[in-house]
Amino acid sequence: MESEGPSLLTLVLSFTGLIIASAYFSSSETGMMSLNRYRLKHLKREQHAGATRASRLLEKPDKLIGVILIGNNFVNFLAASIASSIAIQLLGDPAPLATAIVLTLVVLIFAEVTPKTVAALYPERIAYPSSLLLILLLKVLYPVVWMVNFVSNGLVRLLGFTLHDSDSQQHLSPEELRTVVYESGERMPRRRHGMLLNILDLEKATVNDILVPRHEILGIDVDDDLSEILEQIAGSQHTRMPVYRGDIDNIVGILHLRSIGRLLKVENLNKAMIVQESSEPYFIPESTPLHTQLFKFQKKKLRMAVVVDEYGAVKGIVTLEDILEEIVGDFTTDLADSSKDIHAQIDGSYLIDGATSIREINRTLGWELDSGGAKTINGLLMEILQTIPESSVGVQLNGYYAEIVQTKDNVIRTVRMRAIPQAIEVMIDG
Repeated sequence: MESEGPSLLTLVLSFTGLIIASAYFSSSETGMMSLNRYRLKHLKREQHAGATRASRLLEKPDKLIGVILIGNNFVNFLAASIASSIAIQLLGDPAPLATAIVLTLVVLIFAEVTPKTVAALYPERIAYPSSLLLILLLKVLYPVVWMVNFVSNGLVRLLGFTLHDSDSQQHLSPEELRTVVYESGERMPRRRHGMLLNILDLEKATVNDILVPRHEILGIDVDDDLSEILEQIAGSQHTRMPVYRGDIDNIVGILHLRSIGRLLKVENLNKAMIVQESSEPYFIPESTPLHTQLFKFQKKKLRMAVVVDEYGAVKGIVTLEDILEEIVGDFTTDLADSSKDIHAQIDGSYLIDGATSIREINRTLGWELDSGGAKTINGLLMEILQTIPESSVGVQLNGYYAEIVQTKDNVIRTVRMRAIPQAIEVMIDG
């Protein structure tokens, strides 16, 4: 007597179980590959069990993919065989075309698209629990996985690829890191977010962008009378002042005003003692990147440097505080109100000193003036006009309108500026 085959109910239940298994393998693959590797490393350091298991599996991606695909293909082929048996019992003949169409739709919807979509949206919820079974399957199926990977890796080498290419390691470039910081802006305090971006911007700026220009340097000229020098020291708001002879290009030292207190007790105080109390000046080229200069200040235990151009002439000075302000911003609560060079007007415009740096204007007002060429608003306007303008000349540039209020001694002294709705081509209004 011939034995009867499995009942229709048994076949349907088996087919359903195989579809669920296929969905598990599909979601596991997508979930594991969609994990944020940097968050994974963080959770691993925090001894998160799921992250530790997932990280261990991802250390050998060829074996992980191998065990997932072996399991997925096995259950899919077995499901196809059972689907044929179900079709025979229901329709009385194989009906291969109808079976293929129905099976394809079922597998796509329930075993591929839906589980992979969920895993892509919530990779950690899928990957961490599924790593338990994947580790067990990898141990059980290791001989099969090893054989499949041996053949597969051989084919990869024949195609000219390397299995451990350094380019495949996920190292972020500065621009990619900037993108990560931008995207994480909503997850951290605004001030910290801005500081991180400013740190990345240090590589793009040089000391020439933030220096105090030579005509604004407050220094001690040892050729002046001693009484004038002492009066200048007493009224100084700075803790360090350059000491020079006759001209700022002849700097002989940097005087820390804290040390001058000892000299004031000397009865026969003279200028030579002040020069002797000064430390040796530290000269740097104007092209030094800010991040490099920050490390040099730290290494040399200094806080002030004299910036020189390619001919050795003094262009200005830069301090450690200047660089730190590029990271944390000015040490004040309202930059626009406190800036001595930028004054807000009732009509929404700003009166700006012509010597104000473009970087300071951008940082203070949140504007985006071009700072790639000229470093001050005076230089930018003269670069555009290519002449020394008279008062009441207006210029529209890159979304901003500038009106020259005062010109004196061949430089633009005061500018009235405001933002306009949209950028238009540079034009000159007489």
